[in-house]
Amino acid sequence: MTLSRAQNQAVLISGYRMIWVFVMFDLPVDTRQARHSYTKFRKWLLEDGFSMIQYSVYARCCPSVASGQVHAARVGSRVPDDGEVRIIFLTDKQFEQQRIFDGKRRKTPEKAPKQLEFF
Repeated sequence: MTLSRAQNQAVLISGYRMIWVFVMFDLPVDTRQARHSYTKFRKWLLEDGFSMIQYSVYARCCPSVASGQVHAARVGSRVPDDGEVRIIFLTDKQFEQQRIFDGKRRKTPEKAPKQLEFF
């Protein structure tokens, strides 16, 4: 079976082929040198096309798994000596199913009664 050009293009940009590369990290910032390493790593991620999703969570969309693996290897070569870095891959279809909750404010808890009350 031969695919038409439009069908072939749809396969090429399928949400199952596109990959999101997530980089999550906990890096120390307790010394001047550690803060310098943290800043250098973070700036490099931004220069390499990653976007900050949340503090210490960065993501980049790649057109294929192979491209995602290349970027993951590049991140691995830039990891600072101290701290922990994790890389996770999600398909575009998985990524689009995320739920984001924003803007909800935490209420102040009710104060406990001063004495025990019976009805």
